[in-house]
Amino acid sequence: MLRKTLVLLALTIAMVMASMAANTTFVGTISDDMCGRKHTMLPGKSDAECVRACVKAGAKYALVTSDKIYKLEGQSAQLDKLAGAKAAVSGSLKGDTITVTSVAPAK
Repeated sequence: MLRKTLVLLALTIAMVMASMAANTTFVGTISDDMCGRKHTMLPGKSDAECVRACVKAGAKYALVTSDKIYKLEGQSAQLDKLAGAKAAVSGSLKGDTITVTSVAPAK
C-alpha cells in the first residue's frame, strides 16, 4: 500500500512539474529566425513587414528576448498580428523552441 501511495505521489509531482513547464511565459519581440534582432533584408520597410516577408519566404517566427532568440511553433495567425511588436508568449520550451499556446501584446 505504501509503495502504491509513493508511486502515485511521484506521478502527481511529475505531472505538476510538466504542467508548470508547459505554461511558461516569455516576453520579447516577435521576429523571425532569419533576421533575428536586426531587420536588414528589406531596407525602408518596417520590422513587421520584414518579419512577414521572411516568414512567407520560409523562415520561422522567433521571439527575441534580452539574452536569447527562441524559435516559435504554433499560433502563426496570432504571431503574424504581433510581428515586430513586443509580446508575451506562453508555451512549453524544448531546447531553443517554444511551442506556443497563447500570444498577447506585452504590457
